[in-house]
Amino acid sequence: MKMKKKLVLVLALMLACSLVLNACAKSTTKEESKTKTAASTDAETDSKYPLEFDNYGRDITITQRPQKVLALGPNCTELLVALGLSDIIIGTSLRNHSRGPLPEYATQYDKIPELNHSAATREATISSGADFIYGIDWEFGDSGLDIDELETYGMTTYMNAATTVEKQYQEIRDIGKIFGVEEKAEAFIADQKTRISAVQDKISGQSKPNVLIYDSGNDGVFTCSGTNFESLLIDMAGGKNVFGNITEKAWVTVSYEEVLAREPDVIVIHDYDSPSVKEKIAEIKANDMLSQLECVKNERFVVIELESVLPGDRLAYSVEKLAKGFYPNLF
Repeated sequence: MKMKKKLVLVLALMLACSLVLNACAKSTTKEESKTKTAASTDAETDSKYPLEFDNYGRDITITQRPQKVLALGPNCTELLVALGLSDIIIGTSLRNHSRGPLPEYATQYDKIPELNHSAATREATISSGADFIYGIDWEFGDSGLDIDELETYGMTTYMNAATTVEKQYQEIRDIGKIFGVEEKAEAFIADQKTRISAVQDKISGQSKPNVLIYDSGNDGVFTCSGTNFESLLIDMAGGKNVFGNITEKAWVTVSYEEVLAREPDVIVIHDYDSPSVKEKIAEIKANDMLSQLECVKNERFVVIELESVLPGDRLAYSVEKLAKGFYPNLF
């Protein structure tokens, strides 16, 4: 009887050991499989690089997926967030020209640290440890960062400088390729086109209002020319920039007499930190020349955030908002 019990115990122990060994073998196989899959994925990702781009006349090469990114400008920051890339952004700039992110991006956007609240400084940029910069053209050049110098610190720069909607779509496609999120980029572009088309269908056949863009006023009105990206948005929203015939520079100062002569039907006012929109409207109403305009007397003001009229992710949002201001009876 004792012998039988011992035999049963031995068999039970052997079975238990067998089960443990099988489990270990399966676990090892699974881990090996995961490792192989990860290695395969990494190999597929690595095989996409190097990537070459023409960034408005500058040839740039991306040798691997960037890991630490500076997004210089609220429009650039929000576009990266929209494409699901907030986790790799280590710093932003120009939030003094922002009224905050769109609600759908606020949670991710607000977690991103500021490099500088206003324009990015050379010292902060160089010491950031970034390997890639996506920034608005304001941040570079004679009074800003030197792109060639940044290259010597291992920072590749892709400049945001679209002058047409198609060029901005190409920027989005390029960013999608650089970070391996091509499908998200294409889906985002498709959504923008659909929303813009819906607005244009709604305002089709309407008479275009003449639009004055008012950024600020001091010895004249600081406004946008016909080469400014905002002029395109005004046009897509069914308006006409009254200074669209000026093409020498993107931003120009025009006299109050010139504004009066062009008789705008509506004034688009940029909203950012200072001066406030309330202060700008008070300036307009107090001005001897501008106060004569019918649109001022009737308070035909359309307020829009400055980052919303920069090339970036807000194409459809801006067209929708401007069109509602131009044609309040249609929306």
